[in-house]
Amino acid sequence: MRKTLYLKFILAYVIFGVFSFIMVATFASSMTMEQLKREKAETLYKEATLIADTYAADLYTNNVGLDTVKHELDAIDVYLNSVIWIINPSGRLIMDSSKPLNLDDEIVVEGFDPTIISGGYYTTGDFFGSFEEEQLSVLAPITTEYKVRGYVVIHTSMDELTKSKESLLSISYILMVLIVLLSMIILIFFTEFVYIPIRRITDATEQYAAGNMHYEFTIDSDDEIGYLGSALQYMASEISKAEDNQKKFVANVSHDFRSPLTSIKGYLEAMIDGTIPPEMHEKYLGIVLNETERLTKLTNSLLTLNNLGVKGVVLEKTVFDINRVIRDTAASAEVQLMNKNISMELVLTGDELPVLADMGKIQQVLYNLLDNAIKFSHHDGQIKIETTEKHGKVFISVKDNGIGIPKDSLKLIWDRFYKTDLSRGKDKKGTGLGLSITKEIITAHDEHINVISTEGVGTEFIFSLPIVDEEDDY
Repeated sequence: MRKTLYLKFILAYVIFGVFSFIMVATFASSMTMEQLKREKAETLYKEATLIADTYAADLYTNNVGLDTVKHELDAIDVYLNSVIWIINPSGRLIMDSSKPLNLDDEIVVEGFDPTIISGGYYTTGDFFGSFEEEQLSVLAPITTEYKVRGYVVIHTSMDELTKSKESLLSISYILMVLIVLLSMIILIFFTEFVYIPIRRITDATEQYAAGNMHYEFTIDSDDEIGYLGSALQYMASEISKAEDNQKKFVANVSHDFRSPLTSIKGYLEAMIDGTIPPEMHEKYLGIVLNETERLTKLTNSLLTLNNLGVKGVVLEKTVFDINRVIRDTAASAEVQLMNKNISMELVLTGDELPVLADMGKIQQVLYNLLDNAIKFSHHDGQIKIETTEKHGKVFISVKDNGIGIPKDSLKLIWDRFYKTDLSRGKDKKGTGLGLSITKEIITAHDEHINVISTEGVGTEFIFSLPIVDEEDDY
């Protein structure tokens, strides 16, 4: 059986309660008894010293009689609830407050040794066999003319101290029980704000591990556990999106590879079985060649995206004239422009405009944007490439007056293989990867690319690059 955190916490709580009782029953009991003995002994010792300095000293100097001293000791006995002795150094008992005065009956405490309290002022026990029950006894010397004549000994039963100890411990037990019960508040808080949320998070992780990335749970908390739950849900949603994107990716790749392969297979089979006569082979071989070029382009785009995603975009930044790169790119598209009778307008800032970037990758960006503009422009359309200098950056705009992009597709055009419904009929050879590659390259330069488009009016892509001052040395 799996041990849960909650059971461990309950076990710790029970151990805390048990050890609390043990501590009170042992250490607290002994400490309380020692404290009571010290306090009682201190009180009795003061009384014994007072008696030794007054009544007992007067008795040994014959200033008062035995009856007078016995009467006073009896009164103090009642007040202290203790037995008071006056005893000689030899152990002969002179007076006992618990018994009548009897001069004929001599009582001797065998083995009496006043050094029994050496290092202190009290002792416990039966006091040399004088009592059947344990006693707390204090001794105070009776001194006259600088000589010890005897001792005042006060005995009190340890039963009284034990009862006092038990009374105090009862209060301690009650307080301890109250503390243990009040500490259950911690257990309740732990259950509500720690265990239950963690249990929900654990259940969610088990669901996610089983592949159910759409499992939902709620944690109504703004603390670290709530943040953990939110982070876990966000992670699951991102994984779910990644899985969906992966499925779309595989479906799109399969579709884009299957179409040209089907065409190639169909034309080749038709030529082999004679459906297409020999005089038409050249025409259809040209179509097959175009389809293979389409497959080559798709494969190269996939390899480019894979390198961008796995290795990151490795840039070889140099200073170059962006105006010249724009002119060269526009010149390379002259045949495509002529085929659709599209006019090209270049509005460039200055003769030269030096920027710091990877020239080869920026050429690829310009080619992708210009290629898209030509594909989705109408015959006799117009394309405009413009550069604008602002705040130390150059903004390059590629604008057409073609079919435009639907509003709900603007955020999706950067996704791999994505094609709008409007573009599917016109973009026969497109892979849907050009804008993804373009976005990766511009982002790697720590720059931005934006799109403005209206369906049926046209589209404009704008990206930025840092301008290099002529004074700067690179």
